[in-house]
Amino acid sequence: MVKGKLHSIETFGSVDGPGIRTVFFMQGCPARCLYCHNPDSWKMSDGRETDIDELLHRAKRGMPYYGNNGGVTFSGGEPMLQGEFLIEAMKRFKEVGINTAIDTSGTYYDKNTRGVIEQADLLLLDIKHTDSEKFTELTACKQDPLFKVIEDIKEFNKPIWIRQVIVPGINDSKEYIESLNEFIKDFKTVENIELLGYHKMAIDKYKKLGMEYKLDGVPEMGKEVMEELRALVRFPGKEMKKAC
Repeated sequence: MVKGKLHSIETFGSVDGPGIRTVFFMQGCPARCLYCHNPDSWKMSDGRETDIDELLHRAKRGMPYYGNNGGVTFSGGEPMLQGEFLIEAMKRFKEVGINTAIDTSGTYYDKNTRGVIEQADLLLLDIKHTDSEKFTELTACKQDPLFKVIEDIKEFNKPIWIRQVIVPGINDSKEYIESLNEFIKDFKTVENIELLGYHKMAIDKYKKLGMEYKLDGVPEMGKEVMEELRALVRFPGKEMKKAC
């Protein structure tokens, strides 16, 4: 049986997909996002080994609370790094009627990624930046894998949530929101769009790990500015989810 590497588990999650969800934070990430709040999830050598039976057992415990729209979300880290494990896990979850979502930044693509997208019920697509150079500055990754992920999402006609972290001085302008509008204009299956305000809650974690937090001097996003930016998002027939 294929094994996985796990960072942590969150029960009764309410921000990583619709409804109440069990969130499995998978270990390992190719990106080094400047505002990452889980830097301890980067190295695949960290975390702990898990298997599908364990995750299925944990997911089943939440079934009475999932209702019609809850389920399980695989986040990270970057879950696509463990594509083979995710494919088999989601097949097992489907057998017992558990909805599955993948929270991905599109920073990784390999032979298993297409299969992950095909199996998932929902994709949470974290758009780091619309500009390729800025994308690389923020993540230390190329943007090319993101476009492959988007292509597969469109081919399989999978429901998606668009997520965008807004960071002062990086993408907190009206011009950037216009570029985001342009970036997503051809998406046909978007169910939700979230603009998420940058916060500094992870600074203490960086200090404990002895790591430099490169956005230390950047202020958190204000709620008023966030509301102004949300009002600029254009997506016909879709309403913004109020999130910050």
